[in-house]
Amino acid sequence: MKKIGENHLKKMFGKEARFRNGQWEAIDSVLNNRRTLVVQKTGWGKSAVYFIATKILREQGKGPTILISPLLSLMNNQIETAEKLGLKAVTINSNNVDQWSDIEEKLISNECDILLVSPERLGNREFIDSVLNRIKSSIGMFVVDEAHCISDWGHDFRPDYRRILRIIQSLPSNMPLLGTTATANERVIFDIKEQVGEELNILRGPLTRESLRIQTIKLNNQAERLAWLYENINKFNGSGIIYCLTKNDCNLVAKYLRNRGIDALEYYSSLSKSSEGNRQLRNEREKKLMNNQVKALVATVALGMGFDKPDIGFVIHYQRPGSLVAYYQQIGRAGRGIENAYTILLNGKEDDDIQDYFIKSAFPTVTEMNEIINAIEEIHEGRSKRDILGDVNIKSGRVEKCLKFLEIDGIIYKEGSKYYRSVNKWIPNFERGKAITKLRYQELEQMREYVDYDGCYMRFIANELNDPFAHDCGKCSNCVGEKFISENVNRKNVIEAIRFIKGEFLEIEPRKQWPNKEISPNGKINIPKDKQVEKGIALCSYGDAGWGELVKQGKYKDHNFDDRLVDAAYNLLKDRIKEWNINWITSIPSLRRPTLVKSFAERLAKKLGLYYEEVIYKKQPTKEQKTFENSNMQAKNAFDGFALNKVYEGNVLIVDDMVDSRWTFAVTTYLLRDTGANQVYPFALAVTSGSEGGK
Repeated sequence: MKKIGENHLKKMFGKEARFRNGQWEAIDSVLNNRRTLVVQKTGWGKSAVYFIATKILREQGKGPTILISPLLSLMNNQIETAEKLGLKAVTINSNNVDQWSDIEEKLISNECDILLVSPERLGNREFIDSVLNRIKSSIGMFVVDEAHCISDWGHDFRPDYRRILRIIQSLPSNMPLLGTTATANERVIFDIKEQVGEELNILRGPLTRESLRIQTIKLNNQAERLAWLYENINKFNGSGIIYCLTKNDCNLVAKYLRNRGIDALEYYSSLSKSSEGNRQLRNEREKKLMNNQVKALVATVALGMGFDKPDIGFVIHYQRPGSLVAYYQQIGRAGRGIENAYTILLNGKEDDDIQDYFIKSAFPTVTEMNEIINAIEEIHEGRSKRDILGDVNIKSGRVEKCLKFLEIDGIIYKEGSKYYRSVNKWIPNFERGKAITKLRYQELEQMREYVDYDGCYMRFIANELNDPFAHDCGKCSNCVGEKFISENVNRKNVIEAIRFIKGEFLEIEPRKQWPNKEISPNGKINIPKDKQVEKGIALCSYGDAGWGELVKQGKYKDHNFDDRLVDAAYNLLKDRIKEWNINWITSIPSLRRPTLVKSFAERLAKKLGLYYEEVIYKKQPTKEQKTFENSNMQAKNAFDGFALNKVYEGNVLIVDDMVDSRWTFAVTTYLLRDTGANQVYPFALAVTSGSEGGK
């Protein structure tokens, strides 16, 4: 049988291909109907295991393989790999809806070898009933790629993976089951085993990546890190990846590098406003990296699992990841098919703040879950997500997470667009949530220790992954006893980077719809075009290395915005004032800091040679917008708080210090335009949204 497997391996990778240590053992385990978890380093060849096993099983007359894969880009790569072995692989995902019926028929009639689906699809009742349940007894093998996502102790836990467990529990006990991962330590393995079954066969291999040259570098701020990138990125051979924690940082770094003549492109999940546009742009940029047509993609973790380019020459972290396990997964993109690749970890002072946000927002709290359950229980006719958002002061994304957790656990169920309370009793697990949060902070502290570690970096990582084969790599900067790349940056380049950051501005997109009809002044969702705010601009991102620190100091320390910010705003706006045909300036009032924004707007108006008119006032004390978590609450709070004391015509520039949800601008603009003003253009000193990250 092994000889057959070797022949298939040669078809995939060429006549010289040989099984790596552990590959045949894994194939043999599933061929003998064992439930198997393979823990092997990135680039080891886990996909070869399930493709060759599928080929052999199909030749034995067994049914198709169901492969649960977390990413669309990963699915596309896997389909191409399967074709090398003559396997017909198909996928059901959000981008090929018009093909679903045809694919489902082929699957049921045994005309395809592998079906790749996302874990989210397992939440679709129609798919379960019309497809999966009909072929359940004839499935040849069930594969869970990136199996660490099953465990909420894992670095990349995904609640949708919980759905997989129900499917596994309903499968025949002798059906081959394979889970694969590179990032599971003993805690995660134990959790998976506890959920899948004690009979799970664990096959582990050494996790040390011999090709990686690891180095860590401490730099104080964004400007120093940008300068370092400019000075050093062309010293690395080939193309690579620069990982950032937030989308704003991806944009900043990519644009800066392009500005300095380095071909870099930003990459994250929401590159375009449409899902089709996102898919196209991401595919195009992945291909450019694959074909070495760019020096680097500046990416969030959206470019992570499954992206397989053998000759990636470097992975640079612009900021420190939240855990060693996540870090290992990301540096694992580099050096798969070459002897030497560089992985450089840069550190900045904002890293911990961003990670703290990620940790606090990772899991819904018991209080949030209770609020949502109560909101659903109150109305027996069911509640839509929009209805729920009108009742709870919780961010939209967190509401989605709560609904997903509650639905997977059977506490609520969904019919159409509405959620209903089930008869199942909800028993919150207070201690598990606390323990996981505590672990995340321990992982963060461990990352700090890693940066200052004077021993082998790879051994440090391998020990965290409980690798029984952990050893010194002999290739990292600590092992060789010298730095590969200088940690110093030229002051001239730092100053240039600061100038660049200060010269960058952020666009403020207009709100075009109200959160719901109840909040809308005219009972309609769409904001009429003649009542909308125009597209505006913000001077900086709050707290950045350009103007952001000065904004922060002015608001919370000096209680006055420095004249340098007035000058910077003037330089940014002077040409636009003419372009927008601005006639006068007003500002957003505050009862807590009545002179802060007003004083700034008055000085700005004087410098621009325009009238300042105080036409908006607070009709009653309201909470600060930042205390509200979703659009329903924010828009309602703005309507409750603002009114006009006089009317002015003409185009107006409306000034505020911070912009986040944009509802303050949307509501005050509606009031201004509803009483006679023409076009309204928003300006803010700083944007506070978007810094929290995302894919």
